[in-house]
Amino acid sequence: MKSFLLSFLLLIVFGANAAIVDTVEIFSNSMHRPVKTVVVRPGNYTTEKNKYFPVLYLLHGAFGSYSNWIRKVPHIQQLADQHQMIIVCPDGGFTSWYFDSPVDSTYRFETFVAKEVPQYVDAHYRTIEDRKGRAITGLSMGGHGGIFLAFRHADQFSACGSMSGALHVSVITVGYDVEKRLGSPETNKQYWTDWSALNVIDHYPKDSLAIIIDCGTEDRVLAMNKAVHEKMIRLKIPHDYTERPGEHNWAYWEKAIDYQVLYFRRHFDRMLH
Repeated sequence: MKSFLLSFLLLIVFGANAAIVDTVEIFSNSMHRPVKTVVVRPGNYTTEKNKYFPVLYLLHGAFGSYSNWIRKVPHIQQLADQHQMIIVCPDGGFTSWYFDSPVDSTYRFETFVAKEVPQYVDAHYRTIEDRKGRAITGLSMGGHGGIFLAFRHADQFSACGSMSGALHVSVITVGYDVEKRLGSPETNKQYWTDWSALNVIDHYPKDSLAIIIDCGTEDRVLAMNKAVHEKMIRLKIPHDYTERPGEHNWAYWEKAIDYQVLYFRRHFDRMLH
């Protein structure tokens, strides 16, 4: 009986502040269709009516969807609670690479994720409507998206990250649909070169970015991450870079997200106080 009462009391205590998970459809004017997105709100969002929250935009990888993070790593709900932020997981297309495709107008995921999603989230949730209160990161293709979008839209984001990022799309010529998004490497060579995260970082924005990059030591994309890290050192771009044991899988990302969310929380604390 005592154990039952204890369990019941714990349920009340923790359940009262449990994160709230919304699945919404955001209409994309650029793609002329609704796109599903997960929004994770801290539990006290409903009780502290005058509180406004920073937002972390968390991107999925190739062949994934908006629901990947909440299904594979449900403890992002606890992270939203613990670090007092809203976590938004937009759908980035099966293999969009978070580009506005120059050859396929149905794939405009740069505009969708960098502009349309934040506009919707700011309009429908109590957010800090300023770049100081927005960060963006993701895994694999989403890691590319985190760096790519933040550097190109630093007016929207003040921090970015990448977990196991496929950061050099110029060499991804087979199996991941980059050619479907950018067209032929021969015909559209400039896109293949300029839109690779490895080269996007050549143009550091006037608004500074807090940057965190990590990758597993047994990951097949480790060389890409090392290349970006070394180039950032040469370009004197401040960033946090970590290699730790792990492969290109959810076991790694489930741990990596903890470090990244803590990094962004500390960043928000510096920017907003």
